[in-house]
Amino acid sequence: MSRLMRAIRVGEFGAPSVLKLCSDVKVPQPGHRQVLIRVHACGVNPVETYIRAGTYARKPTLPYTPGSDVAGVVETVGEGVTAVKAGDRVFTTATETGGYAEYTVATDDSVYKLPDALDFTQGAAIGVPYFTAYRALVHKAHSKAGETVLIHGASGGVGVAACQLARSLGLRVLGTAGTPEGMKLALSNGAHRTFNHREEGYTNKIMEATEGRGIDVIVEMLSNVNLSKDLQMLAYGGRVIIIGSRGPIEINPRDTMAKESSITGVALFFATPEERKECAALLFAGMEAGWLHPVVGSQYLLDKAAQAHHDIIESPGAAGKMVLTI
Repeated sequence: MSRLMRAIRVGEFGAPSVLKLCSDVKVPQPGHRQVLIRVHACGVNPVETYIRAGTYARKPTLPYTPGSDVAGVVETVGEGVTAVKAGDRVFTTATETGGYAEYTVATDDSVYKLPDALDFTQGAAIGVPYFTAYRALVHKAHSKAGETVLIHGASGGVGVAACQLARSLGLRVLGTAGTPEGMKLALSNGAHRTFNHREEGYTNKIMEATEGRGIDVIVEMLSNVNLSKDLQMLAYGGRVIIIGSRGPIEINPRDTMAKESSITGVALFFATPEERKECAALLFAGMEAGWLHPVVGSQYLLDKAAQAHHDIIESPGAAGKMVLTI
């Protein structure tokens, strides 16, 4: 008889309430070059709420289990797996069967050893945030030491990761947050200056901080609110890198001509194996050097996944990475 586990299942697209905890889900089995992981924690990312709502470009086949960045212990490995073995502490950047569950299967090229210095909740805060921050700052923005970067939404999972990474790359780091707590968090994780994006006229203060020169790279978490302002804050040759958006926005294309600026979207989904390898090498160096230290925010039990999905979108401001503990 096959073993059963608890997992969140989504049977229809819709509000957070479609996240249902089931206790009779079959434990998946790892195939060729796949790894079965006993999940201890799983990161919650805004993109998972867009997918659940059915508003995202990619729609999974129903029913499905959400979740891509888990941390846990290898239970068994499929044939052809050499990088990890049963008993290893690991984290993932993607899963095949979904991470909001007691067990998940991931392909071996999405599984990485978790350093002993990090606990499982921190392990669940690495995958999407740090790989996204690296893709944004390095592969898409081609950021160079000495440039000024604005992390527009610097206190959430990707924001904190981007602050730490940008600082380590020698950039001048400006960050925004929606609460004093979030501003403090960004400052203690690499931002040189922080600004409250709920304050009237905060973009003027940002421009003053650059002495009117403008910003070279903007990492944008909420482009449906900020994109038009972003284009006006850029320096000559500046780039806006889109990480998140929750709807449309009107912009004036002339603003891009005035600065010969560019707008580039980021989706981790398209990263090639070479790009993932390069990113992982840098992140492991960061863990060793100590600048990469995931900040865990709110923690929820698996049966509170619907509450987590509500809170990540509705909260007044993020403070660290939201995780489910399993």
